[in-house]
Amino acid sequence: MAKKQEIDARHYDVILAPHITEKATLASENNAVVFKVSNDATKPQIREAVEALFDVKVTGVNTIVTKGKVKRWRGKPYRRNDMKKAIVTLKDGDSIDVTSGV
Repeated sequence: MAKKQEIDARHYDVILAPHITEKATLASENNAVVFKVSNDATKPQIREAVEALFDVKVTGVNTIVTKGKVKRWRGKPYRRNDMKKAIVTLKDGDSIDVTSGV
């Protein structure tokens, strides 16, 4: 392994949580992991955070912004927050177990 990156508090601000869905589970068969990330996080920041927190090599980062839906509660409409997701592709041989805590 190359030098281990320092884990910084800002890395925890970038990666919020794993996004566990049926589609994300299918993507994990192709060395991809899906995370909920901060709305202002950039691809280089996401790459750096994942490599530092999980000690893996990232080969690619794709991001998606899901716009918040308008829902109703007790007849009054409200809007869910926008959510940014990152699909992180890992080097062959590397893996992240999202069921265990960091």
